[in-house]
Amino acid sequence: MSSRTSDVLVVGGGIIGLVTAWRAAQRGLGTAVLDPEPGGGAAWVAAGMLAAVTELHHGEQTLLGLNLESARRYPAFAAELTDLTGHDLGYRRSGTLAVALDADDRAHLRELHDLQRRSGLASEWLSGRECRRLEPMLAPGVRGGLRVDGDHQIDPRRLAVALVAACERAGVTFHRTRAARLTVTADRAAGVVTDDGTALGADQVVLAAGSLSGRLAGVPAAALPPVRPVKGQVLRLTVPPRYAPFLTRTVRAVVRGSQVYLVPRANGELVVGATSEELGWDTTVTAGGVYELLRDAHELVPGITELPLTETRAGLRPGSPDNAPLLGPTRLPGLLLATGHYRNGVLLTPVTGDVMAHVLTTGEAPEVALPFTPQRFGAILSGTSSEQPA
Repeated sequence: MSSRTSDVLVVGGGIIGLVTAWRAAQRGLGTAVLDPEPGGGAAWVAAGMLAAVTELHHGEQTLLGLNLESARRYPAFAAELTDLTGHDLGYRRSGTLAVALDADDRAHLRELHDLQRRSGLASEWLSGRECRRLEPMLAPGVRGGLRVDGDHQIDPRRLAVALVAACERAGVTFHRTRAARLTVTADRAAGVVTDDGTALGADQVVLAAGSLSGRLAGVPAAALPPVRPVKGQVLRLTVPPRYAPFLTRTVRAVVRGSQVYLVPRANGELVVGATSEELGWDTTVTAGGVYELLRDAHELVPGITELPLTETRAGLRPGSPDNAPLLGPTRLPGLLLATGHYRNGVLLTPVTGDVMAHVLTTGEAPEVALPFTPQRFGAILSGTSSEQPA
């Protein structure tokens, strides 16, 4: 079928693909997005915690730098997007409270506090009584906690809708179909062929299809991103006016070794998540997953069982071998990656858009992105390409 050409073709219309397309178009590049449902994907399951501090894990100090940089850019990013589109993103600077329910959890949280302080991060240790003074709905057995006022939140669904609108205003073309295979001409990425046989040419192709990024046919093995799907189940409840305010900030804890968090929205929604399951491409909402989330959340905030349960969902995070994103050029000229964000996709949206726009216009990655080059996985990228479409 007919061929259409753009300067940049972004494969994947989730929030990472959309912010890449928007920023590229702002730089004057003719940009197109290929996705059957732009604005969908993992954003519709994500809770939207902007938790650079409380998401810190041992061994992820390099990723911490990128997370903090993106968090620093968020206020201006959110204001720009709202001013441009008129969409309220649900951006709240309400902070996060990470709490411990028993002695082991308390010791773990103390270790995290020490790591945060050594990393130069701002967090305050509170007694159990001080935690309950901040959030009266907490269980009486809370043993202590960390108050992190710098960890904020945003509504990912509103963010996705706003990014679609911003792309449209910037002149981004949307192709609402799937990519069947990458086109390679003279050892260079030259576009894609869609499910219906349409050839879409591009000077540069950005693979930003989340957990599906490693499944695009035609990508040479040396450039294939080593991403995998990590399932997460999430619940949404509604806080009736008679219970408001139920929580004033994000509350999170480790219960029986599993992370659980409760994210209150200004509109009365309460998001509870999230499981982390290595089950391939399965997106089934299970009774066990729902039970475990409600059980753990109830131990943290007993009053949650009085709230109406309004939605259950499961989605797939794009995990990478080191839990960090792949940003920039691959070993195949003309093919770039913006994927592998794992649990930090929403947080890393502002910095990813800026990084990718810089690479697309200059050919070089900015300093903040250098540790996250796709080419850091040289040995891993020696596998074979899947023939399944993205």
